[in-house]
Amino acid sequence: MEVMSKDTDHMLDYQVPLITGNQTFSSITEKISAIAESKTTKEWFILFAFFSSLTLMLLGSIGYLVWEGTGIWGLNNPVGWGWAIVNFVFWVGIGHAGTLISAVLFLFRQKWRTSINRFAEAMTIFAVICALIFPGIHVGRVWVVYYFFPIPNQMDMWPNFRSPLLWDFFAVGTYFTVSLMFWYTGLIPDLATLRDRAKTRIRKIVLGIFALGWRGGNRQWKHYELAYLLLAGLSTPLVLSVHSVVSTDFATSVIPGWHTTIFPPYFVAGAIFSGFAMVMTLAIVARKIYHLEHIFTLKHLDNMNKIILVTGTMVGYSYGMEFFIAWYSGNPYETFAFLNRAFGDYWWAYWIMITCNVITPQLFWFRKLRRNITYMFIASIVVNIGMWFERFVIIVTTLAKDYLPSAWDYYSPTIWDVSLLVGSFGLFFTLFLLFIKHLPMISITEIKGVLPQADPHHGHNGHEGGK
Repeated sequence: MEVMSKDTDHMLDYQVPLITGNQTFSSITEKISAIAESKTTKEWFILFAFFSSLTLMLLGSIGYLVWEGTGIWGLNNPVGWGWAIVNFVFWVGIGHAGTLISAVLFLFRQKWRTSINRFAEAMTIFAVICALIFPGIHVGRVWVVYYFFPIPNQMDMWPNFRSPLLWDFFAVGTYFTVSLMFWYTGLIPDLATLRDRAKTRIRKIVLGIFALGWRGGNRQWKHYELAYLLLAGLSTPLVLSVHSVVSTDFATSVIPGWHTTIFPPYFVAGAIFSGFAMVMTLAIVARKIYHLEHIFTLKHLDNMNKIILVTGTMVGYSYGMEFFIAWYSGNPYETFAFLNRAFGDYWWAYWIMITCNVITPQLFWFRKLRRNITYMFIASIVVNIGMWFERFVIIVTTLAKDYLPSAWDYYSPTIWDVSLLVGSFGLFFTLFLLFIKHLPMISITEIKGVLPQADPHHGHNGHEGGK
């Protein structure tokens, strides 16, 4: 009897609904739509003003950079790539969780994604926008940035199609385009819901235009689901390809510390790791402010923490494997590059990276911490700090001490490096605040699909239903 009781408890725990609080189709529509339809709060205006000011600082810093050139940064002779490329790789990584949650988990029929996929997709769009700023401005002479694009120019010079920087353009550009289409396609039924609830004529017209005449007919649902499935299939390879291509910026070089085949899987795992951490940060804050505990349940957060734990373990394994390969190769330059990372001039950055990325997520082995809101919020921020330092360590410590000791130098950022990094966060959160104010931050359609009422047999009291 005791064994049967334990089995029953386990089954009941397994069958806990994704959405709690006895929600109905009507209550879900009201709850989510009210966020976009309600009067703007004072707190939203304060946050918007703060992050908008950081965005203006970003624009001012870019303007001064165009006027003066990259000499205002802390670049020196060996370190030709500084914080601009660090920030680029960091923001591209942040954007990975959106596609993973939306596409990969959708294809694997993981229904718990429905509460977080919408703003994870939006986060992807905004993170890639922030990322695309830095390749454009790091060249210094922005007016000749068209060399970066795969188009012929007035000097009859074709771009080098063997350059990883050109692969970046195709990879990130494709990723942004497909992610935007995927995000917008999922929005269409919800935009129609907001259109039908609109109180003003202007709002009804604008939402009606973007809803593309959606009426919820059988034919429309058929085409919608097919389009969503096809875009999910297109997006899935991008999760692997985009950061693999970004990693080839380094892996195709001959510089010790970069010239390694582990970079593509290592970068992909790190990107998913940092992306999920950012989703966790945003989800916890939104959950608290908008009282979405019934939709963002502990079950959702627990599943996300498990993914952070898995990818964090993969990243930690990669760190160790880099040292092993450096030793096993017998290459003294490779060995020196990694020993220099851990014990050289930038030892502090390396050990911040290890503490944040390897030690912090390992505590998620404990179920109590996986379900502790305070710890998971702190851990999510710490992980992204660590992932930024990872990119800093890879780029700066490798370049600062290359093959020629006579060229070695210490890289120190300037106020303009800092202002661009902080300003990019301002742009990201400004766009995110505009998104949650004007669009449904959670997919109304997909949330309704995981409610018990969506089951055709829900409420059936016949013999089969009872069985």
